[in-house]
Amino acid sequence: MAGKKILMLVGDFTEEYEIFVFDQGMEAIGHEVDIVCPDKKAGELLHTSLHDFEGHQTYTEKLGHNHHVTKTFSKVDPADYDAVYIAGGRGPEYIRIDKRVQKIIRHFHEHDKPIFTICHGVQVLVAVPETIRGKEVAALQYCEPEVTAVGGTYIDVPPTGAHVDGKLVSAKGWTGLAAFMRECNKVLGTEIHHGEVKGAKQASRRKAAKNGNGARVAA
Repeated sequence: MAGKKILMLVGDFTEEYEIFVFDQGMEAIGHEVDIVCPDKKAGELLHTSLHDFEGHQTYTEKLGHNHHVTKTFSKVDPADYDAVYIAGGRGPEYIRIDKRVQKIIRHFHEHDKPIFTICHGVQVLVAVPETIRGKEVAALQYCEPEVTAVGGTYIDVPPTGAHVDGKLVSAKGWTGLAAFMRECNKVLGTEIHHGEVKGAKQASRRKAAKNGNGARVAA
């Protein structure tokens, strides 16, 4: 199948891993990801953050690696995309009040397109309540009151897990990226088939030939 086009919504200090890992992982298997931020143009710097639990009552926050916006926000047409992904971190808390962001999210909901959210990304969906009303959604546990306040059902998945409700895929945080991306690809209809490693068959034949000629083969 052909790769899909995915729109990634971020803001400054969005979670580093949830940008880099998702972007590079999806691109590696043939999807196209556009990273956009309100009022930023393609090529502009995007500052990221890194959150972790290090023995305190809540998470710590550090500066992450810088990234770049890959598409000018004003040129985004949601109709051009097959799915939308909202990364977590600090970005969602301020981009969610942007009416243009809300309009983009509403497009994906009204056209029954996949919506992917991780960590605090659910805060953007809370700003468009119909996207999660009556739905089950995972997020960082501190977002539970917001989810339930708009009629969603908060799902407390394991840190390395993910949750699927129809075309809505969600996870608690960056430690769940593997499971999260696996479920995103299922919803997108992506199939990955593992074949024999290139050159392995020829090596096996050479090994068999040596063994047949009396050469010693290690167990």
